[in-house]
Formats: sequence, C-alpha cells, structure tokens
Amino acid sequence: MQGSKLYVGNLSYSVTNEQLQELFNNYGGVKEINIIEGKGFGFVEMSDTEGAEKAKEALDGSVFEGRTLKVDEARPPKNRERRDFRR
Repeated sequence: MQGSKLYVGNLSYSVTNEQLQELFNNYGGVKEINIIEGKGFGFVEMSDTEGAEKAKEALDGSVFEGRTLKVDEARPPKNRERRDFRR
C-alpha cells in the first residue's frame, strides 16, 4: 500500500463521521473523514500507511451498521475534462 487514504464503500446512508472515526481509530490515528452524502461511500485518511493497511485488512468484508464494507486504497482523482456543450 502506498498511501494512507482509504475508500470505504457500501456504507449505510445513516453512518456519521463520528461512527467511522470510532471504527477506524482502532487501527491507528485518523486524520480526516469525508462521507459523500447520499452515495453510500466515503474516504478515511489515516495518519500513516501502516494504520491504513491494518484498517483495510481488518475491515474489508466486515459488517458495519448492517452492511458489508468494501475498504480499499483510494485511487487518485481522475482529471475531469470540461466539456463544452454549447454547439
């Protein structure tokens, strides 16, 4: 694993930042949490790659708030092209 930012998918829409913080704190320090509202996923940035790796190994496939989590290393954002539809 190269980074310390994790993608967390299949979240219940009712999950809060505080709940994720509590869950991920078990594996190391948490720097930032960003839940994408209404989408069922978010991102957790751990303090270091070691904590991120531990969290990924422990939580991927685990059940949290009735949903099976998908935890993986976050990919860098894609460069989105601006399209001009004014033709």
